[in-house]
Amino acid sequence: ESSAAWEVCEGAEEMTEPLKQCMAWLHAYFCQPARTVSLPMPAFHHPLLQQDSFTGQVLWTLLREVKFGEAVSYKRLAELAGNGRAARAVGGAMRSNPIPILIPCHRVIRSSGQSGNYGGGNLMKEWLLSHEKLQKEKWAY
Repeated sequence: ESSAAWEVCEGAEEMTEPLKQCMAWLHAYFCQPARTVSLPMPAFHHPLLQQDSFTGQVLWTLLREVKFGEAVSYKRLAELAGNGRAARAVGGAMRSNPIPILIPCHRVIRSSGQSGNYGGGNLMKEWLLSHEKLQKEKWAY
């Protein structure tokens, strides 16, 4: 719940700036999602995101193109990433995602509209999609 207390872990004053940005972004995502658009994304230093690969291309495309409260099919994301015939490879890229939620692999669904699989479990994927849909509807008012 957004009213749940949020605790800063011990040693927060010693955290690096990227970690502070990550904490602030995640707190906003769950408690005040409208703020995420104005917050800087934490720096992504994972090697997978630094490589010139289809997986990296898919993850960066997902981050840039699929906004809060939206969903995209595996096939459409493959098209956006430059290879419309690689929907299965998109699924592999989602499984390889080193930072779920920040790179929102939960927003990738089947062409049928079904949610599909999720590393955090299908109930978590459904919850994240519902959370975003409800919060986006609140913004509209």
